[in-house]
Amino acid sequence: MAQDTIDDKREVHSVLRKMQASAQKMNYSGTFVYQQANQIRTSRITHVLDGNNELEKLEILDGQPREYLRKNEEVTCYLPDSKTLQVEKNATQEVFPALLTSNAQSLPESYAIKKADLSRVAGIDCQTYLLDPRDGFRYGYRLCVEKNSGLLLRAQTVNTKNEVIEQIAFTQLTIGDIDKQRVRPTFQNTAQWQVENLTVQSNIHSGWIVKSLPAGFKKTREMKRLIPAAGNAKNSDGTAIKSHQVVQMIFSDGLAAISVFIEPDSENRTEGSLQQGAMTIMGKRHAEYWVTVVGEVPASAIRQVMNSIEFKPK
Repeated sequence: MAQDTIDDKREVHSVLRKMQASAQKMNYSGTFVYQQANQIRTSRITHVLDGNNELEKLEILDGQPREYLRKNEEVTCYLPDSKTLQVEKNATQEVFPALLTSNAQSLPESYAIKKADLSRVAGIDCQTYLLDPRDGFRYGYRLCVEKNSGLLLRAQTVNTKNEVIEQIAFTQLTIGDIDKQRVRPTFQNTAQWQVENLTVQSNIHSGWIVKSLPAGFKKTREMKRLIPAAGNAKNSDGTAIKSHQVVQMIFSDGLAAISVFIEPDSENRTEGSLQQGAMTIMGKRHAEYWVTVVGEVPASAIRQVMNSIEFKPK
């Protein structure tokens, strides 16, 4: 397979810019499959640019029915089983195919970017790019982008042995003329539904810092948010998990992201870590607080973040 490192910085930046802009500015509708470890999830996304507004509908097609309606940075999640609307302002979730974050132009600092072979995804020709990590704090990626528009059609996360540990790809896609009616919520009669505002306060400075971030990662958001009560989820002592407020900080290198959640400690939690596919989760006590660090990065990156969290009140 021919691989050329793209030495021309302008070409790299142009590819990244196109990938980011096409996901935000084009009209498209498609079904994509997400596979992590032994889990597979199918979703349908419809994206329309209406004047200056981005409108998007994301339907989760497996398990309990739910759908997310987004208008720019405000996301409403419809949960028909519990007749609940969860509203998130300043939403941060980078949803496929818009996986690149605002600091994507600095990706060449963290990855050697190579142009690889031509491929096909969902019947559409695409160009593969390999992102080879420059250190052990992130995984590698194989990104396949539609040749003309630059829209991302498939993203594969690979470990140091070049094995795919997570992937997300369109199985069907229409680009272009999408009817605006298709981004309306499926559930219309929601006047009696319960509303939960998940964003308590956006753009805060909580006083928590990560003193020694892995190279290339920058803080993109910090907020206070509500973690809703999760259905039948229980604490280890059998009591139901109630909704509670947490401070969340998000760090990104332009593609890989790490989230830090900080909340008052409850006695019945067990410290430790868990790995599934590309995802690593670590939980630990920090004085009277409980800190959770989660991200689709190797455990070494999660550990470095966890070990350098400090509270520096103003």
